[in-house]
Amino acid sequence: MCGIAGILSVRTSNELSNHIQAMQGALSHRGPDDSGIYLSNISGDRQSALAHTRLSILDLSAAGHQPMSTTDGRYTITFNGEIYNFQDLRKELISQGEIFKSQTDTEIILKLYQKLGRECVTKLRGMFAFAIWDELEKTCFIARDPLGIKPLYYWHSNQTLVFASELRAVIASGLPPINLNLAGLYGYLTTGSVPEPHTLIADIQCLEAGNWLYWQEGNLTKYQYWQLDFTPEQISLADAQVKVRQALKESIKYHFISDVPVGIFLSGGIDSTAILALATEITSSQLSTYSIAFAKPEWNEGVLAQKAANHFGAKHTEFQVDCTFAKSVLPDFLASIDQPTIDGFNTFCVSKVAHDNGMKVVLSGLGGDEIFGGYKSFQSIPQMMKWGRRLNKLPYVSQALASGLQHWGNTSKLNRISDFLNNPPTFASAYKNFRGIFSHSEAIAIIQSLTKSNYLPSPKLSNFNDDRITPTDQVSLLELSSYMRNQLLRDSDVMSMRWGLELRVPFVDRTLIESVASIPSHMRLAQSKQLLTASIPEIPEWIVNQPKRGFSFPFASWMQTDFGDYFMNLDIPKEIPLDSWYRRWSLAILKHWLAQVGL
Repeated sequence: MCGIAGILSVRTSNELSNHIQAMQGALSHRGPDDSGIYLSNISGDRQSALAHTRLSILDLSAAGHQPMSTTDGRYTITFNGEIYNFQDLRKELISQGEIFKSQTDTEIILKLYQKLGRECVTKLRGMFAFAIWDELEKTCFIARDPLGIKPLYYWHSNQTLVFASELRAVIASGLPPINLNLAGLYGYLTTGSVPEPHTLIADIQCLEAGNWLYWQEGNLTKYQYWQLDFTPEQISLADAQVKVRQALKESIKYHFISDVPVGIFLSGGIDSTAILALATEITSSQLSTYSIAFAKPEWNEGVLAQKAANHFGAKHTEFQVDCTFAKSVLPDFLASIDQPTIDGFNTFCVSKVAHDNGMKVVLSGLGGDEIFGGYKSFQSIPQMMKWGRRLNKLPYVSQALASGLQHWGNTSKLNRISDFLNNPPTFASAYKNFRGIFSHSEAIAIIQSLTKSNYLPSPKLSNFNDDRITPTDQVSLLELSSYMRNQLLRDSDVMSMRWGLELRVPFVDRTLIESVASIPSHMRLAQSKQLLTASIPEIPEWIVNQPKRGFSFPFASWMQTDFGDYFMNLDIPKEIPLDSWYRRWSLAILKHWLAQVGL
């Protein structure tokens, strides 16, 4: 895992070197082990510049240096991520006569592109964002992995393309104008993260998961090469359990491929314990696990994590987080944020623990809830849709109820429910209500207060309804493409990379998801993740039977004590209630980020 950046232009420029060095500097935290810059046709026509910062995981030698070029110098790649099936691909390519100079997965991508062109992405199993420059044709191919584990941001204007692993690096190039993107801001205020393809900077976009870009003569083409398919198959429950176990075990085996030790983030929940259970079966060496804990029992899952580690014979490291420690690292956390988010502090802290104990690679249970129905949304949203459709047949009743809610109590929850009732019932609107932060009208009021503009986005919500799949599959699709991708994966990438740590997610694996997505939803998404726990009976009952609760920090109490300096004077309309900790947190993070980028 690393940091990548690039600048492409049809106009020659001697300033490319300065711009790309600034971008590389903004990504230095992502690659503490090595760095490199490539400038095309140094003797004359400089049309491309590529940069790389390296966190060495595979082939720790100088042979893994990037940007990496083919022997003839035609193709040059800068790559961030891991290709887990690279050894299989390497054997296949060697049988076809290819000769390799390194033991890296980077060189595999380069060779595949030489042979297959843009179709190379269909062969790759892993997490990735990469760019390949063709010096002969003066073209560039840029791709992001199917599920959006690795980020890629870009700005395209006047035939110039700037791209990087983080938004801050695109800004650091000095080429895009820095103006606030109000659509991205609206998305952040209503969901707690900036939804792709938006960013908070106008005209800088996030390349959507499962898409590639092709730059040629200043023109940019975008193509979606992968999307999720929930078409069900005929399968028995017993066979479904076998399928899940085999798919997850294979994924974990691939995710352990590394030339440095691999640890596990252990929360005491089902997903991370499932990874530990199967990893114990896969490897003979003692595993290292890491978690954070709290002094107060109502917040602390550390006891269960320690108990699970002992149960499977892992060496466990726990760090107890209190308000004093949290406040001491808060400035560093704020400086690490690439885009505002209401999440990420937990990953920042546990990544620091792993880093301080010498780890460079860790596995996380992220993704298990989205695939196996671990959230309350899988019950709540279909129920909301049921009632919403009934009320929609009585529009006057629905509108009256929506209006009544606004008068009965000015609370965050009632305001979002009113939003739902004021619009045609769709799974997207129900999901937005369930996961929402501020309501539509509240978000507009905040934007207008912050920007002194008359910004009025369309109140119409996304019309996502796919009657070809079941209601719970629709929720799963929304969780995978919204909450997981825009918030959990993005925060995990940024906060782990702050500590030079590669975070791998075995549940978020294309091959695994393609395999289990065909299991009918009444099995795969049965309440309490019954299919997953039945597939891995090694998970102890005291893990399986514990009440489900999301992992979070005691922010509400902290913001009223030691954190107070950071969370006052938020400058929003007084009529907007801040009755939830995440509302105050989201505004404070936004305020800091805007000051940080000079907006």
